[in-house]
Amino acid sequence: MGDTPEEKETVPAEQPAETAEVKPKVAPKAAPAKEAGEAGEEKPKPAPKAAPAKAEELPWIDNGNGTITDPNTGWMWKQSDAWVDTHKFYLWKDHKEYVDAVNAEKFAGYDDWAIPSKAQAMVLFDKNKKKKCLDKNSNPYHIDPLFTAGGAASTWITECSDEQIIRFDLVCGVDTPYPGQDVFSSMRLVRKA
Repeated sequence: MGDTPEEKETVPAEQPAETAEVKPKVAPKAAPAKEAGEAGEEKPKPAPKAAPAKAEELPWIDNGNGTITDPNTGWMWKQSDAWVDTHKFYLWKDHKEYVDAVNAEKFAGYDDWAIPSKAQAMVLFDKNKKKKCLDKNSNPYHIDPLFTAGGAASTWITECSDEQIIRFDLVCGVDTPYPGQDVFSSMRLVRKA
């Protein structure tokens, strides 16, 4: 037999397996931050606000010259009313007689005295009804006791007119319209301090 080289079975050399393309690992994207108040998230609650401090009302000042100043409004009031000064009441049509006389004498050095508006008379009236002054009949009404006692508990106000007679009641703090012209009242005079 002839010697033939044995055929060796050759195993093909291992070829590297095809490598899959490897991508570098990337961290997953973070979800976008939610805006405050989006669904599922509570808005942070603001701290409760404290109620504004109510300014304490300053006491009225007796100026020592027949006038009283309200430092809260800056208005100066004549300390006595028309009844105390003249011992008479005035119809609306005659109210200027008293106002003009007070201004002509330049009471306390001023000639700009006027009857109050309803808003001014409301400040004159003590809503808490703690302040009391005695009227001409010794009945209390609700204004500062710095005012001269013995006055009347009503005053003409600027909202009054020849067509609509209105006076302000200092006992209960309301303005009252009247149907006729024959209504009498006293007057409290005021000016800007």
